[in-house]
Amino acid sequence: MNVVAFNGSPRKDGNTRTLIRTVLAEIEQEGIQTEIVQLGGRKIRGCIACFKCFENRNRRCAVEKDILNECVAKMDAADGILLGSPTYFANMSTELKALVDRAGLVAKANDDMFRRKAGAAVVAVRRAGAVHTMDSINHFFTIGQMIIPGSSYWNLGIGLEKGEVSADQEGVRTMQTLGRNMAWLMKKLAA
Repeated sequence: MNVVAFNGSPRKDGNTRTLIRTVLAEIEQEGIQTEIVQLGGRKIRGCIACFKCFENRNRRCAVEKDILNECVAKMDAADGILLGSPTYFANMSTELKALVDRAGLVAKANDDMFRRKAGAAVVAVRRAGAVHTMDSINHFFTIGQMIIPGSSYWNLGIGLEKGEVSADQEGVRTMQTLGRNMAWLMKKLAA
């Protein structure tokens, strides 16, 4: 089993990655392989609504000039998908939004290709807007017929400067619980 995590923050080693690593550490303890894909700050464009994915039905986006198809292939091969983002104006980063829009459409065009995979959101926030960001990410999972594990609180960690989320004790506990619950769910789905 494996989980692919996407860091939607342009800060490669910022608070979002810290939260993602906290979740993945728990998953790894259960013998599940993990991978982090740095998405933020990389070239990925939004959907152009060409709907070629519905014509081609080849599990790929017709736009080949960025990293999207590499990401979709990793999502397709994974048993679990973790999407992490900082909170930008009460929503996810533009890079993560591009992934959600395009991968979601490719999945729909291919009979909901992520159906019954485990999916979870991880959100870093300075103060407010994180719940809306988490909800926006979760909409990707639910419309794709994925299964979302719960945690002990909303999947967010509070901090502005690099590393500050590590001092958010409740946020860290929430991520640890999320990791354990995601591993448990994945094992149940595989049974």
